[in-house]
Amino acid sequence: MSDAPVMHNVRKQNWDELPIEELTPLIGRRLIYSEKMMLAHVYLKKGAIVPAHDHLNEQFTYVLSGTLRFWIGEHADAPGDTYTDVGAGDVLVIPSHVRHRAEALEDTLDVDIFNPPRQDWIDKTDDYLRGTR
Repeated sequence: MSDAPVMHNVRKQNWDELPIEELTPLIGRRLIYSEKMMLAHVYLKKGAIVPAHDHLNEQFTYVLSGTLRFWIGEHADAPGDTYTDVGAGDVLVIPSHVRHRAEALEDTLDVDIFNPPRQDWIDKTDDYLRGTR
């Protein structure tokens, strides 16, 4: 019997091998997901808007480069002077069902982690993000 661990469903993925899915001319993404987690690279050009929305998924947004401005809770639907800027090296933790909106203040790359995976992203039914709703 081998001492090597059993590697059921283990896989290695390289980001550069995944195509960027263009959601709008200013927003693109790459996804890796399993049954219980999702990891996404989200590419936002300066001025890109992620409209106000909420979801059952817990979310971590880790900004690798650039800056995102977030409006949280009641401020998401009426963005004003109450916001949080999330820059390179920062992580924003968004609990389940918390409404949020974001704007890219500069070209930005962020890593979003979701639990459970965003089924609407997998199914491509995330119309709020694609500008089709």
